[in-house]
Amino acid sequence: VREWKKKQEDISFGHYSRDMEQLESVAFFVFCTTIFASATASPHQGASYLKMVVNATELPPEDYYDYIVVGGGTAGCPLAATLSQSFRVLVLERGGVGTGNPDLINQEGFLSNLLNAENEDSPAQAFISEEGVPNARGRVLGGSSAINAGFYSRAHRDFFVKSGLPWDLALVNHSYRWVEKEIVFRPNLKTWQSAVRDGLLEAGVTPYNGFTLDHAKGTKIGGSTFDSSGTRHTSADLLRHARSSNIKVAVHATVERLLLAGSSAIGALYRDQMGGHHHAFLREHGEVILSAGAIGSPQLLLLSGIGPRPYLSSWGIPVVHHLPYVGHFLFDNPRNGITILPSLPLDHSLIQVVGITDSGAYIEAASNVIPFTSPRHTTFVRSPLYLTVATIISKISGPLSAGFLRLASTNVDANPRVRFNYFHNPQDLERCVNGTRKIAQILGSRALKDFKFSNWLGEPDFRFIGPALPLHQTDYPRMADFCRRTVSTIWHYHGGCVVGRVVDPNLKVIGMDSLRIVDGSVFSVSPGTNPQATLMMLGRYFGLKIIRERNASK
Repeated sequence: VREWKKKQEDISFGHYSRDMEQLESVAFFVFCTTIFASATASPHQGASYLKMVVNATELPPEDYYDYIVVGGGTAGCPLAATLSQSFRVLVLERGGVGTGNPDLINQEGFLSNLLNAENEDSPAQAFISEEGVPNARGRVLGGSSAINAGFYSRAHRDFFVKSGLPWDLALVNHSYRWVEKEIVFRPNLKTWQSAVRDGLLEAGVTPYNGFTLDHAKGTKIGGSTFDSSGTRHTSADLLRHARSSNIKVAVHATVERLLLAGSSAIGALYRDQMGGHHHAFLREHGEVILSAGAIGSPQLLLLSGIGPRPYLSSWGIPVVHHLPYVGHFLFDNPRNGITILPSLPLDHSLIQVVGITDSGAYIEAASNVIPFTSPRHTTFVRSPLYLTVATIISKISGPLSAGFLRLASTNVDANPRVRFNYFHNPQDLERCVNGTRKIAQILGSRALKDFKFSNWLGEPDFRFIGPALPLHQTDYPRMADFCRRTVSTIWHYHGGCVVGRVVDPNLKVIGMDSLRIVDGSVFSVSPGTNPQATLMMLGRYFGLKIIRERNASK
């Protein structure tokens, strides 16, 4: 430990000054890895649902289904599994199945996935907002539940009031429990998580609620989709509840556009990885259901001719249905925080604890072990080091600032152009300042004193990677400037097809028949601290709701 601490201390005091540029670049990856842990569509090679998965090249050029689910992601998998109990279902997932690569299974493998997000076959697809903030989309069976930090927490009670949906709360609770029984675990707190928990309590984020899956003001331990061995479970694991005779899950199936006849959806045109095209058509009373996420669903509507008439015409896209707000009211929760080199070795840990403040901010933390290799000309380090870095981050609730999505190309493989307008609403900025001030209080707590080094004056101090908090946290303009300068994403973007603008309270596309959207693009507010619990619940909930509707109409 002493030798390890000396290496950390040497680096933090600049003995390896030529390497500091590389260390500072770690800050970005640490912020990324706070949220993104690599994953797979299944933690087990022999997962029972794999018998339902086929490569799209194996499917016929034309076939008929009761429900075509576009996107095998966080909401799409539980939705399809539920519908298959009563109907013939096709899932079209543009990514692959992530089995076979240890980095896609264990939480320690997260960094390699992020670094390879530019690859065409990577489970995460990188994009950058017009503000210059790096971001990513899920591109694997399981979607973003396969590339996130695994934190599981139910929605805030206010979400069900403000979402614009007429929720059946008994069915909501049933749907949450269905998910939780299968893929949610109680985490064992690691050193950094325990310290941040105690620091939150010292900083007044009370009461202490212990372990709970509910959204509760104060400090709590949440659920995790990583089990006790560190193996990830995703929404794809919920496919084991599908009726295998009623479902086909096609991977490497890229939907290019919806097939429309007048004001009705009749199917989807998709491309396999060999370039072959396939037509999936609906049976009578069937539906196409978009579950492609807050980026993919509005993009597909626009490419299919559903959106603002003047805008579609400017792209030469035939207008099928004028729907002016497609791609609008797009939100992303800003994230800000700090990263330190701790004076003690820490275990690898993703988000397990959250502080739910009464000032519009959620506080979370992570610790990561990162390989650091010096340039060849450096004489101080002759072999790779493994450095521990630790983060504390603040995510604001809401947000209130809204952005938009526009096409960058008529090629569905190209990321759309996205602007989130971070902090455009001053209340979002105020919430960020509140959150970063709370981080300062946590850093000043007794719980974190053991993670400091001695500075040049022999006084205990933190060693930061990247920007430190302003010294005078009472100076609002400086704190606001810190928020603007250090803004990043927590990958909780949502909207683009919001309720009341693009879809009705039953999530049916307004003015269209046989077309529905079931994913985070319909949300105008983020459901609490982390959205994956509510998105998986949403898939199960609307699967059951649709079955009830069909049975009632017989």
